[in-house]
Amino acid sequence: MLRRRDFLKTSLALPVALRAAGETKIRHANDVVYLGPDKIRLSRLAMGTGTKGGRGSSAQTRQLGLKGLSDLYWYGYDQGLLFWDSADSYGSHPHLKEALQRIPRDKVTIMTKTSAKTADRMRADLDRFRSELGTDYLDIVLLHAVREADWPELRKGAMEVLSEAREKKIVRTHGTSCHSLEALKTAARTPWVRVDLARINPIGALMDSDPDTVISVLRQMKAAGKGVIGMKILGEGALRDRVPEALQFAMRLDCIDCFTIGAESRQELADLIQRIPEACRA
Repeated sequence: MLRRRDFLKTSLALPVALRAAGETKIRHANDVVYLGPDKIRLSRLAMGTGTKGGRGSSAQTRQLGLKGLSDLYWYGYDQGLLFWDSADSYGSHPHLKEALQRIPRDKVTIMTKTSAKTADRMRADLDRFRSELGTDYLDIVLLHAVREADWPELRKGAMEVLSEAREKKIVRTHGTSCHSLEALKTAARTPWVRVDLARINPIGALMDSDPDTVISVLRQMKAAGKGVIGMKILGEGALRDRVPEALQFAMRLDCIDCFTIGAESRQELADLIQRIPEACRA
């Protein structure tokens, strides 16, 4: 982990190109963004449900429960947040289904993730996910936690099913969530990837490589016309005490379109919403 002196050097020096391009532009959590070649409409900030997530649960599902997390999603929707981030491994599909009882389905964008590799498993996941979420379609489906450099060969069957589902409008767009640098590089040069969820923060916490290296790959993705969503913006808590600096870093990046952060309370979410435009002014 970087020392504070090194962090400040990185966070202030890295986005120099953006300063000339318009450093004073103020962005907000509820800005509407059109993501990737399929122009998926969503908010700049996604409401995450996967902090310390895995094996069917997360900090959000464990601490808030069904009613508590759905209530947080209602609150976020009232603040203009239209982007919901979930995954099979987080166990959060039922919580989003509960939230949809009070919010029109077509007003929000739902992203979920699958570990499927084969065609049969992917078909089963798409059916199950839609049932768990109470929806006929999924906005964004990602291959989750991809680590192998040759993942397109290993997951060919799953990819073909997702392509077919997109043609049938069961899925609106698809892509990857990468958990290694080699997998991320493969995603950057793979046309099938329309959207990528990438780990990015100024100290390299839980990232695929150092910030400079990851940013160079994400810029390749953007140049190829892909949509890029940032995650681990706060390093899964490593930057909890340095939120303004972390948000300032994220808001100045030219290689992400939007980002996801998993709040665990109304107060925490309200604080994030307030701090995002403040980060742009800093």
